[in-house]
Amino acid sequence: MSLDATVWAWKTRQKQKAGGALKPLKKLVLLSLADRAGETHECYPSIARLVDDTEMDRKTVLKIIDELIEDGFIIDTGKREGRTKQVKVYLLIGVKGRETIPTTVHFEAGNNDLNSPNDGTVPTTEQFQQFHERVPTIPLNSPNVGTRNLSKNLSEESINNKTWLSLKKLGQEILLASDQETYELIKNANWFDRELRAFELYNAAKNLCDELMHYHFADWLINACGKYQARDQAKNQNTTTQVRVSQGETNLLSSKQIYSFSKKLSVHPEFASKYAEGNESYEQLAARIAVKLADPEQQQKLMPYLIQVGFQPKSKGEAA
Repeated sequence: MSLDATVWAWKTRQKQKAGGALKPLKKLVLLSLADRAGETHECYPSIARLVDDTEMDRKTVLKIIDELIEDGFIIDTGKREGRTKQVKVYLLIGVKGRETIPTTVHFEAGNNDLNSPNDGTVPTTEQFQQFHERVPTIPLNSPNVGTRNLSKNLSEESINNKTWLSLKKLGQEILLASDQETYELIKNANWFDRELRAFELYNAAKNLCDELMHYHFADWLINACGKYQARDQAKNQNTTTQVRVSQGETNLLSSKQIYSFSKKLSVHPEFASKYAEGNESYEQLAARIAVKLADPEQQQKLMPYLIQVGFQPKSKGEAA
C-alpha cells in the first residue's frame, strides 16, 4: 500500500463525460488502484478484486479503467503479473511523494568537467516535477557532458538536461505498442527530429508529465511511421497503386485515399475486431492499415472491407 498514492487519489478531480461513468465511481476505482500501489506507484489488482472492492459489475469497472487512462490518471505499462501472468500492471500518473526528495552528489577534487568549484554539492532529483525543469544526475568524468544522443541510438539514455525526452524510455514505449520492425524503422528514420519538433509545439501548453509525454510521443511516432511509409510507397508507384480485384477490373488508390480509408477501416467494427492488437488505439490501427493499403496484394485482400466503407471499384476502361 502506498500512502502517497492514496493521498494523491483523494486529491484528484475527475472529469464527467457525456455518456461516461459518474465521477464518484471513477474516484472509487482510482482509490482501489492506489490502495494497492507499491513504491513505484504501479499496481495490478485483478478485475475480480476491483469488482469486490467497489461493488460494481465487471463491465462498469472495465469502462471506468478505460476512462481513467483517457483522462491521464493511469497508463497500461504493458507488463503482466499474477500466477497466470495475465493481470495488467497499471502506473499511476502524477503521484508525488517521499521518493522525490532531492539527493546530493559530491564532486571529487580535481574534477573540471563542469567548469565549477570543486568543493560543494549539486542537488538532483530523479523524478519529474515541472515540465522542462528536471535536473538529472550528471556523470562525473564524462567526456560527453553537454551532448545529446542522436535519434538513431534509441538504446542509450539522453543526457540533455534541457529536455523531457528519454530515448531509452521512448524505445520501451514504442516496443510495447508495436513490433520490432516498426521500432527499427523509427530508430533509423531521418524524419525523427522533424516529428519531435512538431510534437513539442503541439503539446507546449498542455503541461503533461514525463510519463505521458513518452506515452503520447510513442503513438505519435508510430502513426508518423505509417504516414511516411504510405507516402514513399505512393511515390514509388507514381502516386497511385493499381490493384487487380478480379479478371477485367483494375482499381486506382491514391495516397490521399490510402490515408482516408485507413481511418475509416480503423473504426469499422468488424474490421477492428479482427485486426486490432491488444490495447491498440484507433490511430495506431489506422497507421498499420495505411502500410497494408500501400501494398497491392494487401489492398486486394482488404477490398471487401474497402467497398463497405465507400470505395467504388472502377472497371479497367474507367481507370484508363
